[in-house]
Amino acid sequence: MAKYYLKTHQWVKVDGDEATIGVSSYITEELGDITYVELPKEGSDVIVGDSIGVVESMQQASDVYSPMSGTVTAVNKVLDDDPGVVSNSPEEKGWICKLENIDLDELDDLLTEAEYAKYLKSL
Repeated sequence: MAKYYLKTHQWVKVDGDEATIGVSSYITEELGDITYVELPKEGSDVIVGDSIGVVESMQQASDVYSPMSGTVTAVNKVLDDDPGVVSNSPEEKGWICKLENIDLDELDDLLTEAEYAKYLKSL
C-alpha cells in the first residue's frame, strides 16, 4: 500500500476504495508538540486542496489540506483527548480522517514517497 504526499506535508494511503489522510513527520517536527487537532466532520464532502482541519502546537498552527476528494467516513477521535498522538506517530496512529468515494486518478498529481523525500531535501 503506497503512500503519497502533498508539498504542504499531508499524506494519503489508499487501501481499496478507502483513503487515510494524515500529516507528515516533517510538519510535526516543525510545529513541535501538537496540543490541539481540529478534525473534519464525518459525512462531509471534500475536494483536493480543501482545508479539512488544523493541527496546533504552542508555537503555531497549520491547516491540514486534503490530498484527495471524497466523503469523510471516519475521524480519529483519539486525537480529541490525546492530540500528542500526532506528534508521536504522525504517519501511523496519528491519522486525521478516512475518505471514501475517492478518485484514484487524483494520485497522479501527488508526490511518491521518494519524490517527497527529495522535495524535503530542497527545503
